[in-house]
Amino acid sequence: MTSIAARLNELPTLLWIALAMLGFVVWWPLGLAVLAYILWSGRMGCCGFGFGRWNDRAPREGQAQDWFSRPRTSGNRAFDAYRAETLRRLEDEHRAFQEYLDRLRMAKDRAEFDQFMAERGGRADSPPKTKSPSKE
Repeated sequence: MTSIAARLNELPTLLWIALAMLGFVVWWPLGLAVLAYILWSGRMGCCGFGFGRWNDRAPREGQAQDWFSRPRTSGNRAFDAYRAETLRRLEDEHRAFQEYLDRLRMAKDRAEFDQFMAERGGRADSPPKTKSPSKE
């Protein structure tokens, strides 16, 4: 004879979602309780917390604390040094490329501004005239 908790654990997730929705329709605290159980048991597995079967994704030694982060070390120091050097080199190249793009944008902006000033002609030297009220 299996326990009630074991039988509840065998129910598919889709049925639990339907039970939560039905619980909200019948009486909102019941729906909230079912939803809390679904999240607490780890049935959803999408929230990053839970104490059920999804908890086997807990970080192991040497890994970052967040489940979506990559491990901090591979255990091989030579590979870790190579990876760190490669990432540093890529970051330097990215920074240099961003500086290059900034210079290109500045040159383009300068050319457009110079063209505007050339089209504007001699008007750049004289201040804009304001219309004075005339007495009639």
